[in-house]
Amino acid sequence: MSDAPTAGRTRDADRSRDAILDAAEGLFAEGGYDATSLQAIGERAGVSRGTPGYFFGSKEALYAAVLERIFAAERAFVAEAEARSLEGSTDAEPERVLAAIVGSFLDFLAARPSYVRLLEREALAGGAALRATAAHAATIREGLGLASELLRSGTGDAPGRAGASAPAALMLALLSLCWFPFAHADTYGRDLGLDIREPAARARYRDYVVGLVLRGIAAS
Repeated sequence: MSDAPTAGRTRDADRSRDAILDAAEGLFAEGGYDATSLQAIGERAGVSRGTPGYFFGSKEALYAAVLERIFAAERAFVAEAEARSLEGSTDAEPERVLAAIVGSFLDFLAARPSYVRLLEREALAGGAALRATAAHAATIREGLGLASELLRSGTGDAPGRAGASAPAALMLALLSLCWFPFAHADTYGRDLGLDIREPAARARYRDYVVGLVLRGIAAS
């Protein structure tokens, strides 16, 4: 007996779920959590008004799924880009590693503008939903691990003047340097004539950030 009907229903369910997540991500980013209804999400996804609730149970659960998915996508994007850029390398010199991480994160922010908007809204709301997101916690752990490795490679085993807080300070500095140009692409970025969404400008900015951070590590 063929299992094609079951496989077909599974594919249809997966497509519907993905369409709902895509629609929800866009609407939550554009209008925020409170202004977004399950009905509006269903309409944008092209499904019946009850389908988002059927798959996710509630708007709160759907929002949590959106956050989990976008952080998982960010981690996968950066990890893949880093591996690709370091492929065939026999060393792991700080400049090469940092350029791969910064470049891939900037590229992700450019490719997924809803990521910046969602997190800006989370910041204004206090960040409770964000702190409950497992993929976000994993991102923090991995980022701190990378920062620790960069500090060790740049300054030996000594943590520098920042002491035990050095990895957190470095990670926050990197996030800030990458994040701000996208969050303010249409304010400061436009007024300064730097469009981070343009690939050539983004590559130049990546090199600037890498040089700035490496000099900071050396100085510590």
